[in-house]
Amino acid sequence: MAPATAATGELGRDILRRIEALGAISETPDHLTRIFLSPEHRAAADLLLSWMRDAGMAAHLDAIGNVCGRYEGEKAGLPCLMLGSHYDTVRDAGKWDGPLGLITAIACVADLHRRGKRLPFAVEVTGFADEEGVRFASTLLGSRAVAGTFDESVLGSRDSAGISMREALITFGLDPDHIGAAARVRSELLAYVELHIEQGPVLEGLHLPVGTVTAIAGATRLAASLTGMAGHAGTVPMLLRRDALAGAAECIVEIEQFCRTDQDGLVGTVGYIDARPGATNVIPGQVSFTIDIRAPTDAHRKLAVADIVRRIENIAKRRKLQLQLDVTHENRTVPCAPWLRDQVSEAVAAEGFRTFELASGAGHDGMAMIDIADVAMLFVRCRGGISHHPDEHVDADDADAGARVLLRLVENFRPRGAEVE
Repeated sequence: MAPATAATGELGRDILRRIEALGAISETPDHLTRIFLSPEHRAAADLLLSWMRDAGMAAHLDAIGNVCGRYEGEKAGLPCLMLGSHYDTVRDAGKWDGPLGLITAIACVADLHRRGKRLPFAVEVTGFADEEGVRFASTLLGSRAVAGTFDESVLGSRDSAGISMREALITFGLDPDHIGAAARVRSELLAYVELHIEQGPVLEGLHLPVGTVTAIAGATRLAASLTGMAGHAGTVPMLLRRDALAGAAECIVEIEQFCRTDQDGLVGTVGYIDARPGATNVIPGQVSFTIDIRAPTDAHRKLAVADIVRRIENIAKRRKLQLQLDVTHENRTVPCAPWLRDQVSEAVAAEGFRTFELASGAGHDGMAMIDIADVAMLFVRCRGGISHHPDEHVDADDADAGARVLLRLVENFRPRGAEVE
């Protein structure tokens, strides 16, 4: 296996400088926010394109706003190994979620370019324009466009200011009628690999800088509504109440207890609740809340959702509450391809780190890219497992470790046809 030749620490230092520069591009100076098709989003795209060109790539902005760089192989027009992540953020975000993978990929190509090294395949780096779905409540827009699965009905979606996605694309300088031009086909890609912060505490707990991802967990999200009877807080006896909030509280605890007793990676979250009429001295008559269920396999998740729904139905019936449950989102589990996952682990070991495999509970662009390519992911340790928060942080040594593993993987990548199955 050929060694990666970047000096120890050099890649990490370069990555940190660029993380800071990109993190300074924000809607407000005090809270990092960079949402899809905003002026800040465009400024970030321009900076990323300049970095790609400096790294020896031909770079352009595609039809959905993805930043796309291509480093040709030993001859022009070869299929590519695609590296990437996203450059949009949640509101009041950290600097690392998405940008670490994108900037690391650029740094790796820059190192190849500096050494004049060409490979028997092209390397492409894609910065996906919208993974988080903050502005239009529809996730993976950039990667779905590349995978050819973009749903054009979302062009009519409006943000909180009433601006439609179609209008925002035009303002950004893009043509919403040509989103299809961003689509790639399977024959153009050898594989898709994404480096990303773990967004959890497992690697830190094991004192490991990196880990190989086995699968991206599928997710089911439901909107629940319980309707009882509002009433005076002082005059309605406890045994006669149909308190929707008390019923919701019981449901939430039931979800937590059910998931806690599972031994196979099931997680459940109630992240939003709204009680009405919302007065101190009025029994809540109507409550809405969300449910997010994730598991490493689709079968496990679907069985768990069915069980949780039955438990909620029983609580509602016993408390004489009217229940409405609607599935608002469902993503399948995406397994990382074993042949590609093995190469990630080989690169980890070759850089002197203990190999460790773990599943991703968070969603990633690979969930869309699986439709046109085998996918793999490399996780990098983040401090405290904190993500989607200003305290999100990766140490320079860990950023360097991730970059060295990714660079080694790229230099020694063997397309699937070269593997012995």
